[in-house]
Amino acid sequence: MLPEQTIDDLHALSMHAMAESVRRGRGDPAREGLAYEERLGLDVGAERTSRAQKQLDRRVRQAKLKTNAAPEGIDYRPGRGLDRAVMANLLAGAWLGSMHVLLTGATGTGKTNTGCAIAFALMRAGHRTRYAKVSTLLEEYEIARHDGSLPRLRASLARIELHLLDDWGLAPLTPRQAQDLFEVVDLLSGRSFVIMSQLPVDQWHAYIGAPMVADAICDRLVHNAIPIELKGESMRKLNANATTNA
Repeated sequence: MLPEQTIDDLHALSMHAMAESVRRGRGDPAREGLAYEERLGLDVGAERTSRAQKQLDRRVRQAKLKTNAAPEGIDYRPGRGLDRAVMANLLAGAWLGSMHVLLTGATGTGKTNTGCAIAFALMRAGHRTRYAKVSTLLEEYEIARHDGSLPRLRASLARIELHLLDDWGLAPLTPRQAQDLFEVVDLLSGRSFVIMSQLPVDQWHAYIGAPMVADAICDRLVHNAIPIELKGESMRKLNANATTNA
C-alpha cells in the first residue's frame, strides 16, 4: 500500500487526478487482483484524462463559441442540406490548414450551430479555434490600429488554426473595413475559416464592394472551399413547435 507521503508528492507535482486515483484505489477490492503495472496504468490514465479535459476546457473558453454545439447533436434530418459523409470529413479535420468551409442559408437554418459543432470537434482533437462576428473582428482591428496593439492582435490571430466568422454579409462594409478584412484573410492564408452567411456566395463580391479587394478576398476564400448550403425551415421554429407539441 502506498504511503500518504506518495499522494502528497503527487499533489506537489500537480498530478492531482493521479493522486486522487491512488487514494481511491487504496483498499479497493476490485484492484487487489491487478498486477502493479495495471494499477499504475489506471492511475496514469486518470491523470491523462484529467489533463486532456482541462486543455479542452481551456480551448473552449478561449474560442468563445456562440454555442457549445457538440458534433453528436448535429441534425441530419432530410432536406437540411447536410451530407453525413461530408460532415464526417469536416469533423475529422484533415482539411484544416488547406481548405475553408462556407456555410450559407437563410436565418435560423443552423449555420452557427453547425460551424460551432465543427469547431468543437477540432478542439477535442487539440486544435485552437476562435469565433467572432465579422463586425466584432473589424471593430477589434480598428481599435488595435488606433491604440498601437495591431501587431499583437495579428500575432494572436495567427496562432489560431480555425477562425469562425459569423454574420458575413449582414451589413455593408466601408472601404476601410473591406481593406481590413482583406488584411485578416491574407494574414491567415495558412489557416482555415468557417464562414457563416445568409448571403449566397455569388453575392459576396458585391458585398465586399471595392472590386480589387473583393477579387483578392474571394480568390483566397471561395476557390479553395467546401460550400454547404443549409435549407429548410428555421430550426428555432421547428424546435419551438416540438417543445409545444411535446
